[in-house]
Amino acid sequence: MTTINAPADRVATPFAPSATKIPKSAIADDMAMIRAASELTRDLVTPSPRIYWTDFLASAFIGYAGVAGAIFAPTTAWALAAALVAILALYRAGSFIHELTHIRKNALPGFRFGWNLLVGVPLLIPSYMYEGIHSLHHNRTKYGTVEDPEYLPLALMKPWTVPLFVVAAAFAPLALLFRYAVLTPLSFLIPPLRRIVVARYSGMIINPLFRRKAPDGEFRRMWAWQEGGAWAWSSLLIAAGVFGWVPLRALLIFGAIAAATLVLNQIRTLVAHLWENDGEVLTVTGQFLDSVNVPPPGVLPELWAPVGLRYHALHHLLPGVPYHALAEAHRRLKDVLPTDSQYHGANYDSLPKLVANLVAGSARGAAV
Repeated sequence: MTTINAPADRVATPFAPSATKIPKSAIADDMAMIRAASELTRDLVTPSPRIYWTDFLASAFIGYAGVAGAIFAPTTAWALAAALVAILALYRAGSFIHELTHIRKNALPGFRFGWNLLVGVPLLIPSYMYEGIHSLHHNRTKYGTVEDPEYLPLALMKPWTVPLFVVAAAFAPLALLFRYAVLTPLSFLIPPLRRIVVARYSGMIINPLFRRKAPDGEFRRMWAWQEGGAWAWSSLLIAAGVFGWVPLRALLIFGAIAAATLVLNQIRTLVAHLWENDGEVLTVTGQFLDSVNVPPPGVLPELWAPVGLRYHALHHLLPGVPYHALAEAHRRLKDVLPTDSQYHGANYDSLPKLVANLVAGSARGAAV
């Protein structure tokens, strides 16, 4: 067993030396950890429809109630409080898009349609933009390489990359509105434009070099109705503003809340990985150690990394385990694996310190 990280759970401290001075691609697989992860969690792979539906519907209801509260609040203070509730709840509801990419077909009948109807289309993030994309991020030979749509070596890039990465998300609602209200109909009239829209503007990606392939089969039909719904909704929003069907203030509040959920998700993405891979193919353990768990006892991670995202490293080790079982999987592995196991090297305790580490790492990388 190759031990590269400290045996205890890591506390992320600003300007601390990187835990892996050697390239991530040089990390050998910890086979004991991989075997334990497989053997100890075989009974945790079945998603619970009751948990999924209850959690999602409650989050969506609270989120939209918060939007209404922010619009109709009698004072600015109440509006801000309601908006905060809406941001956190809709962010949680939106995070179920990640689960959609991993749920086995027919495991949760109707859940994909329900999620797109209540969240995906209204927030202009239909699930086809993530499905077929996120699976590549989990491909062992593509993770962290130029073929990974969800990876940039942020820790090795210029320091200004990190703030720009977050700020860009604030403008995403406007970009999505343009994507669906304008580019969708135009692209069906202009075939060359359609190829560009499909390849470059139809996925939740952070790698600017990635180009998406055109869909086919059943996925093409699913893409079609989701994009059609997003086009209809975006066009309705623009018409409502232009013709005064809905007060502009209400539309701006809804847009600001949607933007805030995307900014929060972008900040969470910053600490989902260490972003230290230099483009080489990684082992399963290397991929795991380039990812981040922020387990209990902290409570705040459940707000900024909901729906199991606080166990992101564990999710990369066990992508088939549903979000509601990850806490139990983590408890079992932490209790059983010895102190020299690589498993303990992916556990951190703080979002601010992880962000500070990333910024400091990018500054060191730029200097080098």
